[in-house]
Amino acid sequence: SDAGSSVDEMEFNWDEYLEDTGATAAPHGSFKHVDTSLQNGFAPGMKLEVAVKSDQNTYWVATIITTCGQLLLLRYDGYGEDRKADFWCDIMTADLHPIGWCEQNKKILKVPEGIKDKIPDQEEFLQRVLKGACSAPANLLEGLHRGKNPLDLIAPGSRLELQNIRDSLEAWIVTVVENVGGRLKLRYEGLEDSDKFDQWLFYLDPFLHQVGWAAQHGYSLQPPLAIRSLRSEADWQEILKKVKEEEEESSVPTDLFKDKPVIGVHSFSEGMKLEAVDPMAPFVISPATVLKVFNDKYFMIEIDDLRADRPTSQSYICHVNSAGIFPVQWSLKNGLNLSPPPGYPGQDFDWADYLKQCGAEAAPQSCFPSLTSDHGFKENMKLEAVNPVDPEEVCIATVTKLKDSYLWLQLEGSKKPVPDCIVSVESMNIFPVGWCETNGYQLRPPRKAIVNKQKKIAVVQPEKQILSSRTVHDGLKNQELNSSDSVVINGKYCCPKIYFNHRCFSGPYLNKGRIAELPQSVGPGNCVLVLKEVLTLLINAAYKPSRVLRELQLDEEAAWHGHGETLKAKYKGKSYRATVEVVRTADRVADFCRKTCIKLECCPNLFGPQMVLDKCSENCSVLTKTKYTHYYGKRKNKRIGRPPGGHSNLEAAMKKPNKRRKRRKHFFVHKKKRSSTSVDNTPAGSPQGSGAEEEDDQDESELSHSLAQDRDKQKRKLRTFSFSDDENKPPSPKDIKMEVAEKLQLDSNPLEWSVADVVRFLKSTDCAPLARIFLDQEIDGQALLLLTLPTVQECMDLKLGPAIKLCHHIERVKLAFYQQFAN
Repeated sequence: SDAGSSVDEMEFNWDEYLEDTGATAAPHGSFKHVDTSLQNGFAPGMKLEVAVKSDQNTYWVATIITTCGQLLLLRYDGYGEDRKADFWCDIMTADLHPIGWCEQNKKILKVPEGIKDKIPDQEEFLQRVLKGACSAPANLLEGLHRGKNPLDLIAPGSRLELQNIRDSLEAWIVTVVENVGGRLKLRYEGLEDSDKFDQWLFYLDPFLHQVGWAAQHGYSLQPPLAIRSLRSEADWQEILKKVKEEEEESSVPTDLFKDKPVIGVHSFSEGMKLEAVDPMAPFVISPATVLKVFNDKYFMIEIDDLRADRPTSQSYICHVNSAGIFPVQWSLKNGLNLSPPPGYPGQDFDWADYLKQCGAEAAPQSCFPSLTSDHGFKENMKLEAVNPVDPEEVCIATVTKLKDSYLWLQLEGSKKPVPDCIVSVESMNIFPVGWCETNGYQLRPPRKAIVNKQKKIAVVQPEKQILSSRTVHDGLKNQELNSSDSVVINGKYCCPKIYFNHRCFSGPYLNKGRIAELPQSVGPGNCVLVLKEVLTLLINAAYKPSRVLRELQLDEEAAWHGHGETLKAKYKGKSYRATVEVVRTADRVADFCRKTCIKLECCPNLFGPQMVLDKCSENCSVLTKTKYTHYYGKRKNKRIGRPPGGHSNLEAAMKKPNKRRKRRKHFFVHKKKRSSTSVDNTPAGSPQGSGAEEEDDQDESELSHSLAQDRDKQKRKLRTFSFSDDENKPPSPKDIKMEVAEKLQLDSNPLEWSVADVVRFLKSTDCAPLARIFLDQEIDGQALLLLTLPTVQECMDLKLGPAIKLCHHIERVKLAFYQQFAN
């Protein structure tokens, strides 16, 4: 389309959808399995050996106080309960090691200056504090596992054991085909060429185990009956032999399943009756029977069917904590409909008559776990949920009903409409709003285009005609490829794996935190498709996606060397498009990646076909931003606000007529000086002061106050903030415009505030809705004083606006603390 033209924006947007439907998102804290999957393996109380900031050649023992993503809050041993010297460090960049590393590597353990007087005998002190201490796991501090969420280590090709849903005493090997945020697509070993029997399970599913689990617990390792006839017994034995030989290279971390729910002992007996939901079709509650008891942990139930010519039995394995099993009369007591068994005479089902007719007893209440209503879900809340009929689909879901620990969910956008499904609040098939987008998985949008209002989108695109982005080889998109450097399929070159080297310098355009969340690699596959995916991930990891898109766009004056792909970016409610040139052949990929990195002023090795294992060849970790810009940067004072080529071809979205441009004030953001105790060795990559942040689009800089209000407020001093000078992006000056509120007078020292005191304070401000987060995370006064904008954004999952507003009040408390109590 021509520059400046408008098109309909059809992409689904959760924020707009929630606004248009008037609904709220289910709280993130209600999805315990998702929270567990985000833990990084470090825990408060673990000890490490950490480089002393004042003397990098010496180390001292420190204890983990708390964790926040890849950040650890540490305290050197010897400070006791004194929190004044606590410091944050980045697992990926700081000099951290497990206990015993210094002795093994002949490094010096030496008491830091600040606590030298408190520790007269170093050897005796170390023996005392390290006795029975838990060291941080070495595998999380070294090599490829360093700083990684253990979940990320379940790579495609990893092997696990899956218990048989029809016979819990049997298990078989499965291979991970795909890992989407801990939700695993699994394929039975021996069926490499068929996806007919693939299953999707969350990695914490009670029936999923590490290889070797069956042998350790006396269970039989047998392929399920459904696939057993597909190969001979000799073939299956050969497959088992191969798995054992390759066990080490395909294994997953030993502590991966430590947070998996423990299966308790049940008290069910064969023949007992109960009410149940069929997990394969969880739309109704039906009478069911305990068909078989395997042992004290597992039993099989069958959905009752009284027809003489009934189809296949609807039976499945359960344990005491299985979802969807209830005592007799549970439906009646909760005002719910119980679906009579097929073949039952009459419509009015009566449990007393049915039990007498069957000569059976009801399973006593004591057999069932107690249900809770304390879960945070409410009617009309939105979330994302797996379609039980088609587990490949994750749909938008609305809570239509709640009873105890169960939700009734209406799924929107599924290919085939399904009734409301019944799920437990602890189900691992439900996810918070935004989970699919975060993990790069397709969320099924609603059928009715509620959010597809006509809106203008800005088009960043050269005016000359570009080749179609669809001219790629058919059939390559889902082709599975080997990870060799150069693959040829039907005469077409394919791209090698593109690695994201998270330790490398990310430059002024890319957010280091978001870069760290990118997958380890993309590809291999068709060059155009792989590189398009890589660039899309980079755009989404930018502070300002529109700006990165503008940097990448094809210069209309440049010579044509590759293939034009249309990429999109969203920023502040506007959508942008640009045509970006990508290469077609594997031999040009490395050069393309390097040049793109240099365009974005980041380390030339940040992404590319080469994995950076220990140290980057560019030595980017020791370069300051000034030096880095000198080596890899571009023109100093260019107007990034407009695309190259003279006249702007970036049109603002939804310009309001006759709106006067407001005068812009000048704001200053001061960096906070590093604490002498900090060991964060992150290269100076903050965008503060960089050209990329000093310039801004005219259309993005309208001020919300009138000129009259500005004149009235001229005499007020503007609030300035301190931010840690790592690569977490501080807001641009226009984003942090805040006036000084009335001076805060504190009645008590915030260092002594309890969690309740903090909550009480927040409720007295315009951040009252956030008080619940502080209560849930048990943030007391001491923790409050340690909070900064980056930690607030990451740990509390807040958008920039609310985070800044909250930090405004935290800074007021800090200022009052220093003025009233610091002495």
